[in-house]
Amino acid sequence: MNILEKADEITNKRSEEKERTYGPFEEGMSKAADIATLMTSKVITTEDMYKCMVALKLSRESYSHKEDNLLDAVSYLGSMNNYINNKNK
Repeated sequence: MNILEKADEITNKRSEEKERTYGPFEEGMSKAADIATLMTSKVITTEDMYKCMVALKLSRESYSHKEDNLLDAVSYLGSMNNYINNKNK
């Protein structure tokens, strides 16, 4: 399975499984944005959180290639796209 198929599996097909453990993903990103806002005294949006997570994964990849870094980055991008599409509906 290629990395994009794996990312689709993570992002779009296993969401119920992850929600049982961590709660709804989008809600978690929103809460993380709220916490980051309080910690920094700067407004951090949910979309900013997705972008920061992608940046973190690409930063890790710059030190050492691991497919998991790229898989997570692509999954965060897919999740961010879902978030933006849902927000705009």
